[in-house]
Amino acid sequence: MALRRAASAEGVSSDFVKQLAGYGLTTAEILYRRPDHRWLLQSYVWQNYDLFPNFPALTDFLAFWQAKLEGPLFSVTVAHSKLIKPAELKAVDGVFQLH
Repeated sequence: MALRRAASAEGVSSDFVKQLAGYGLTTAEILYRRPDHRWLLQSYVWQNYDLFPNFPALTDFLAFWQAKLEGPLFSVTVAHSKLIKPAELKAVDGVFQLH
């Protein structure tokens, strides 16, 4: 709550605030059967910020899909990555000087 108030006061994007709260970018490739041709599979790509490992936003979207859309789900493939990570440090073997 305090993070959101600080973000709105400073003009920080809501996506950045979500990332600071632990959200990561989630991409789901959804294969579903066409309602008019059940033998034909079609692909849909969904992308949003979500929390690993429960994926509440993706779960809500899939529940909506099953309740409101006619194309039955065939498979869902999920990829997730946190965009804000600890800095990676690497050792340097030497120093190069110019002039």
